[in-house]
Amino acid sequence: MFGYTVPLYSRMSAADLSAYRRYYCETCHQLKAGYGLMSTATVNYDMTFNTVVLNAVAGEQQEIAPTRHTPFCVLGAPRADSVLLRQMAGYTVLLTKWELYDDRVDKPSLKTDFIGVALGRAIAQAEQDYPYFDKTVENGFLALHDLELAGCTDALKMGTEFGQALAAPLGRIAGPADSPALRRLFAALTAAVYVMDAFDDLESDYRDGTYNPFLRDCPRFANRAAYMTDHLYDATATAHKALQSLQTAYQEVRPQMRSGRGIADNIVFYGLPDATKKAIEGRSEAKLSVKNALLGSRNRNANH
Repeated sequence: MFGYTVPLYSRMSAADLSAYRRYYCETCHQLKAGYGLMSTATVNYDMTFNTVVLNAVAGEQQEIAPTRHTPFCVLGAPRADSVLLRQMAGYTVLLTKWELYDDRVDKPSLKTDFIGVALGRAIAQAEQDYPYFDKTVENGFLALHDLELAGCTDALKMGTEFGQALAAPLGRIAGPADSPALRRLFAALTAAVYVMDAFDDLESDYRDGTYNPFLRDCPRFANRAAYMTDHLYDATATAHKALQSLQTAYQEVRPQMRSGRGIADNIVFYGLPDATKKAIEGRSEAKLSVKNALLGSRNRNANH
């Protein structure tokens, strides 16, 4: 599992940790059932958080049966018969499709092409199942690309506009439970993740010549550590604004949640601030990329 929206396990109750593991396992089962074994590599912390919140406000099945953990537990059948969870699986595959497209635009590589081929059947099935999701996610990546072409240096603005597009399919999944606050929450999460990802990618983006809003107005880049030292105040302020927006939106949504409050509370008020601190300090452990999952370059274990 990869991503930034990570629980702080040391502050999690045993009951919440057990429930979180059930969501983690169920995400894999739903992906495998709908899109094949290879698609389970797209499971990530960020989409798991969205699933917890969406299921809490709109899900028809609040309890998920536990999975018996074995070396091959991913091959098991879904434990919840849920339209919402099946939709989230399709959305996750399509988000991965456009992440790969974005990677190819930024810096073509054989690795990206290989992953696209490996996930080809899953992507084709998700496109057929959810064409609206596919189109709205595409629009989000195109809007982000337009901001890059315009030379935007406001990482939070870029992440928020990107997030507003990505929130549209999630709002549709919520159905009657959809609300402006729910969409603000999903947009704010995307913005926070975008900012952390930009912090993490400073050196690789400089080396590869790919777009990073923090590098746009940087006349001289020595290394990531030097950059963050020189820009610590601005970087911290941007991260704080992203987290504040996320926490404010979450507090609006929280009263609607029928389950999972302990999990979401932990992630929003402990996990994400900790992940942000690590991103600023250069200690991130789970950078958001499907490549990391399929190529084994980062830790995917949800049981730290």
